[in-house]
Amino acid sequence: MLIHRRSILAGMLALSLPQARAAAAIVRYPRSEPRDPASEHYPVRLLRMALERSGHQYALQSTSIMMRQSRALLELQSGRILDVMWTMTSREREQDLLPIRIPLDRGLIGWRLLLIRKSDMARFAAIRKIEELRAMTALQGHDWPDTDILRANGFKVQTASDYAGMFGMLASGRVDYFPRATFEIWDEAEAHAGDELVVAPGLALYYPSAFYYFVNKRNVALAADIERGMALMLADGSYEKLFHEYFGAMIERAALTKRRTFSLRNPLLPHATPLARREFWYRPNGHSKG
Repeated sequence: MLIHRRSILAGMLALSLPQARAAAAIVRYPRSEPRDPASEHYPVRLLRMALERSGHQYALQSTSIMMRQSRALLELQSGRILDVMWTMTSREREQDLLPIRIPLDRGLIGWRLLLIRKSDMARFAAIRKIEELRAMTALQGHDWPDTDILRANGFKVQTASDYAGMFGMLASGRVDYFPRATFEIWDEAEAHAGDELVVAPGLALYYPSAFYYFVNKRNVALAADIERGMALMLADGSYEKLFHEYFGAMIERAALTKRRTFSLRNPLLPHATPLARREFWYRPNGHSKG
């Protein structure tokens, strides 16, 4: 009898193990930090919260190695080691991958401030026309959509592939300025204060853009779950609350309404971008456009 009971228990346990393993589907994303940050990276936390509201169980897992954006895009397209990533959208990326067209950052990535050398502050403060900025040389990543956007608007752009080395290029005078997203530039300026790099006073660039989650084209179920969860977060206010928790202080510090903003066109922006959905986008009031 004891052996029989043990056999039954062993059988029940064997049946339950596959179910337990299947209970939470693993979602792999590219590691973007050299080590785990003190607080959870915004796109990871937003993704976690969205998937918790999807109606299905998921467990997030970062890759063991860091990878450049170009490699992550290829890996996601192949479906080998990645299930999701977040990046700026473009027509090419939406052809190769499946976008979830709810911007993670309310379009804030399209609001760019300029990282410059401290010795050039007066030079940039005197800029009044976009032609003055076009006469200088900007710095961007070789595989960033921003590079093509700036060039399409008549800007001179020097590219590089080594993100860490780009700040040295600016500090050494090889380029004049480094446009960075409003939510990126403050930490970068602080990290490179020793190189005499600062945020240019009184200036901003703007082009309509969106920072999306992307999945492999075949992974329509995951895309649907992410979209469902994000839609619920928009409806219950948790999306906006999280956005302000991470970016509120940076937006206030940027003082976009007090900056001369040069608006650019974005030829890479897909026609399907939901620009008419006002709840998706951050719009500072009363900013001055150049």
